[in-house]
Amino acid sequence: MPTHQAVWKQMNTINKTMLGLCILLFFHTARATPLTDSQQDFRELYRQLVEINTTLSSGSCTEAAEAMAAHLRSAGIPEKDIHVIVPADLPRQGNLVASIPGNSTDTGALLLLAHIDVVEAKPEDWERDPFTLVEEDGYFYGRGTADDKGMAAIFVDVLMRMKASGYRPERTVKLALTCGEETPNTFNGVRYLLQNHRDLVDADFALNEGGRGILDSDGRPLYNGVQAGEKTYQDYRLEIRNPGGHSSRPVPDNAIYRLAAALSRIADYSFPVEFNATTRSYFKRMSALSDGQTAADLLAILADPPAPDALARITDDPSFNAMLHTTCVATMLDAGHAPNALPQRAAANVNCRIFPGHTQEEIRQTLEGIVGDPDISVGFVDPPESTAPPPPLTPEILGPVEAVSRQMWPDVPVLPFMVAGGTDGRFLTPAGIPTYGVSGIFSDPATINKHGLNERIGVQALYQGREFLDRLVKLYAGDGS
Repeated sequence: MPTHQAVWKQMNTINKTMLGLCILLFFHTARATPLTDSQQDFRELYRQLVEINTTLSSGSCTEAAEAMAAHLRSAGIPEKDIHVIVPADLPRQGNLVASIPGNSTDTGALLLLAHIDVVEAKPEDWERDPFTLVEEDGYFYGRGTADDKGMAAIFVDVLMRMKASGYRPERTVKLALTCGEETPNTFNGVRYLLQNHRDLVDADFALNEGGRGILDSDGRPLYNGVQAGEKTYQDYRLEIRNPGGHSSRPVPDNAIYRLAAALSRIADYSFPVEFNATTRSYFKRMSALSDGQTAADLLAILADPPAPDALARITDDPSFNAMLHTTCVATMLDAGHAPNALPQRAAANVNCRIFPGHTQEEIRQTLEGIVGDPDISVGFVDPPESTAPPPPLTPEILGPVEAVSRQMWPDVPVLPFMVAGGTDGRFLTPAGIPTYGVSGIFSDPATINKHGLNERIGVQALYQGREFLDRLVKLYAGDGS
């Protein structure tokens, strides 16, 4: 006869299995029940935002900002607390800033940040019109559905729900929907607001894109990720000039060949592996969520020095590799002037994502050394941005995320991590507004296809993210009524 302990263990296993099956069914089935009125209103707001083209080439962030401002007005937020800010020389690069004032004068504000511009999308390349919200097979399809109009719509909705319910926060809650995150070298709304309207966006801390919930290979929630810190973005231009000549009389000194050799040396070079508090914690916690060789390797790379075999296997994963060190990769080429002439010039863009703690100039000098050709110049494409250490994940920041996660996804851990790409947090954090990526929107990063064709986001995942962020913002804001 089984002992009480054995029976308890068996029942606990069954309960966890049933919970996993329920979560799996939730994330991979179409909506089984009708939307509530509140969800329907949110869906319409989201649809409107997605269907406004906000690409740099032909769209208008100003139109999107005005549309979202109209929703805030309809919820009763006073005109004095709503600002559509449009640079005089860039009429389509508008930004929206709004707020719900808090009752406390001793508590700093919370800023909710999302960008409303999107990457270019050619309709002829897509299976569906990128600027029509399509709900199909449990997903929302359209440019910006995931990056970043989902969070933008949620944050507008959060303020509207606060106002409608009569909720009075202790701390002021600010909203900034900005333009130019995808094309910051043309214009960036966060940078513009910091320079010209700092008072409107100033805050103790900010919530932003960059965080995400991750599904495992079976579609079950693996962890709820909180992004703290990001690598520094920098483009470098490599260029060599040459007298050229007639292509019928080739010479050994060919600009294209010399540039190609330099790029090959960069391709063969691997920047040293390093860790900070965020990434060390991430890899340690990921080892507990992994199994087999991967779990062992994730622990082995934390040794000093990292185990070479384990490191070789882990760096085969692009996501892990990106968090382990600075990476530099050639992304564009520009060479020659005529098909029947020796090249007089050859140039390449090398894009680097720099691990925190290193300057852009330090990496430029490293690239010069790797290239090893004094005739190839290595320069900045754009002036280096200011940088800052990753913001601290204090209990005041992480505690509310963990609390809401426990409410909504029991047994799913919260994992801090460093994003390898770039967000507008790279402007806010150095300006003294620590910025954290958190969304509560679960996905398989390989399938949402941000920046790519047929961008999509899970329907139920988006609604769950809406509920998660609504609860989280209220925890941070406090009840000041």
